[in-house]
Amino acid sequence: MLTKLGIKGRVLLLTILPASLMAAMLGGYFTWMQLSELQSQLLLRGEMIAQDLAPLSASALGRKDKVLLSRIATQTLEQPDVRAVSFLDVDRSPLAHAGPTMISPTPIGNSSQLLNSTGTDATRYLLPVFGNQRHLTSPIIPAEADTLMGWVDVEISHNGTLLRGYRSLFASLLLIFTGLAITAVVAVRLSRTINGPMSQIKQAVSQLKDGNLETRLPPLGSRELDELASGINRMAATLQNAQEELQMSIDQATEDVRQNLETIEIQNIELDLARKEALEASRIKSEFLANMSHEIRTPLNGILGFTHLLQKSELTPRQFDYLATIEKSADNLLSIINEILDFSKIEAGKLVLDNIPFNLRDLLQDTLTILAPAAHAKQLELVSLVYRDTPLALS
Repeated sequence: MLTKLGIKGRVLLLTILPASLMAAMLGGYFTWMQLSELQSQLLLRGEMIAQDLAPLSASALGRKDKVLLSRIATQTLEQPDVRAVSFLDVDRSPLAHAGPTMISPTPIGNSSQLLNSTGTDATRYLLPVFGNQRHLTSPIIPAEADTLMGWVDVEISHNGTLLRGYRSLFASLLLIFTGLAITAVVAVRLSRTINGPMSQIKQAVSQLKDGNLETRLPPLGSRELDELASGINRMAATLQNAQEELQMSIDQATEDVRQNLETIEIQNIELDLARKEALEASRIKSEFLANMSHEIRTPLNGILGFTHLLQKSELTPRQFDYLATIEKSADNLLSIINEILDFSKIEAGKLVLDNIPFNLRDLLQDTLTILAPAAHAKQLELVSLVYRDTPLALS
């Protein structure tokens, strides 16, 4: 149940409930004690009235003086709580009576002591009167000292005691409710001193949750609450600093990314320009090579053609060797030029090297033959050196 109550409800409950229970217990106890005391006083008053009437009425009972007994009974009714008074003969027959009819049961017994019986609304006292209880103004007759002269019958009403008990109960209840009201007022004020700061704390935490990290709590009026507010303020300051640092990091990272994007964009533009320039250069180169292919092949073909014509004429063996060397060199040069000028295959990555068997000795000899005139002019001698274990045909 306490878990469903707020702080204000708990403070009120924990303040008022114990006080109410304690006030009810103490009020009930003291009221019961006072009622018991009033009841005891009532019983004691009844005994004292009966015992006081005994010496007053002893002489009149002895003389059967009903007038005097009636007068005494009437005067006794004037005392508080006395409802009715009767004087009885020895055989308990009435001699005098004052007041309403007695409603309490008649005490039973022949004791020489005081008898009483309690009813719902009254208590009845029956006291024997002996000769030695004569009033001081009347002489005591020795022969009648122990003689029963009659009975004093007194009925004490409970109404006065009940009224005083009700008044006492009302006063107790009034004090209890007054105390509870004061306790409630104090509890409400106390709960406000707690609930008010707690509401401020709740509102501050809610604002912090919503992202308002500039929220701060003022002093709340007590050491514990001030410590709590100080802790929340420190936490808010830490969160604010962390958020500012995070925002700075985000801004810095965003700026770096923006700069990188600008750099990448510039590089992309430069790369695009370079690619266009490369494509243009490649196009120009291809056009140049296509034009040069024709220009280079034409003189080479002319050289080869006239070489073939010279070989058909009358030549010395040395001249024939020279023409053969020229023809072979021109053929090799034309093959190399054809492969180099076929640049489209190189760009497409489709250039294939042929695996063709060849004679290493003949290749070396052809190379020496081509270089021989230049070496002879420089007075150099070129000699091929091929080991015996070198195979003739390679691939």
